[in-house]
Amino acid sequence: MSDKYNELLVRDVVCILGLPFDRVTLSSAVDKVKLAIEIREVCFLSTPNLNFAIAAQSDAVFFQSVVDSDLSVADGMPLIWVAKLLGIPLTDRVAGSTLFEQLSKQEGRPDKINVFFWGGQAGVAELAHQKLNTTPSAMVSCGFYDPGFVSVDEMSSSELIDKINASYPDFLVVALGAKKGQAWIQKNRHQLTVPVISHLGAVINFVAGSVDRAPVIWQRCGLEWLWRIRQEPALWQRYFFDGLGFLRLLTFKVLPLALYDRWLKRSDVFKSVLNISQVQSENAPTTIHLSGSVHQAVMGSVKRILSEVASTESDLVIDCSELSYIDGAFIATLLLFQRCLNERGYQLTLRHVPNRINRILRLNNVLIRFTFS
Repeated sequence: MSDKYNELLVRDVVCILGLPFDRVTLSSAVDKVKLAIEIREVCFLSTPNLNFAIAAQSDAVFFQSVVDSDLSVADGMPLIWVAKLLGIPLTDRVAGSTLFEQLSKQEGRPDKINVFFWGGQAGVAELAHQKLNTTPSAMVSCGFYDPGFVSVDEMSSSELIDKINASYPDFLVVALGAKKGQAWIQKNRHQLTVPVISHLGAVINFVAGSVDRAPVIWQRCGLEWLWRIRQEPALWQRYFFDGLGFLRLLTFKVLPLALYDRWLKRSDVFKSVLNISQVQSENAPTTIHLSGSVHQAVMGSVKRILSEVASTESDLVIDCSELSYIDGAFIATLLLFQRCLNERGYQLTLRHVPNRINRILRLNNVLIRFTFS
């Protein structure tokens, strides 16, 4: 199997509100981005906040952009609160804006990080470009472009992609609105020669000085949205509907899952010993038989098997008939593993899924992400 898929499957990920998130601290996320820049390795960074997570529930393409990311961090205190409620070991919010700020303060680099600003409101990208280049920082702006209110296809011409590549940026900051920005990155990231690409809409405004970021105490209390509304009143409608969507998820998914998961962890099903076996037949899909309880503590064994079969030239079936328990770590890894197979033209099927496992998948809001038989 290629190093690409090995890296994909060794990621320490968990599932929150149906999305995979890397379990990283701000410091380790900064290190990952710095390494990608140093070795010129592509890193598609997604920073889902609550608005992002709510929109991804009903938009399959938007959802897939997170799964296809090389690094997905929780940029929103509500996501951290949900993780805590579910007993998921994800304690650090990694805001995209903070990550960018930390990179701008890095010392001891022989060269500054070249940043290209793509998008934003009229004139803001140019202002961010000018401000970054007149402020002492570990970053320098190597270019900017505002494509205007045009379609993703129209802003994906070879001339525009060449314009970005010719500037030789290390970090491409995209600001087109989350859905449009993720779609543009998905469409063009394989043509771009930029190591780090991320949709960080607010960053351009913060760098330009057109919007002030909330004080740290507001951020820690999860009130950054209120500060944003104070400065940009037009955002109130977005936050209002995000709030309604979040309450709906809390009521019908998160709280029921928290109670069900606690009950399962006190029962014998959680204590069941994990057993894994693999069957590979000629002219038939490779089959993995899973039995017992699959959770964070045993994910090493599961990932080893998945790594072994990821390069198999066939579809894959996971027989779940004797599976008693799964957690968010397994679900998130399964989403990434499915991505591995799909990129190579193969399909993952979950077979004979017990009602208990079906319920866990449904409460995690990922039931529609998999194929069953």
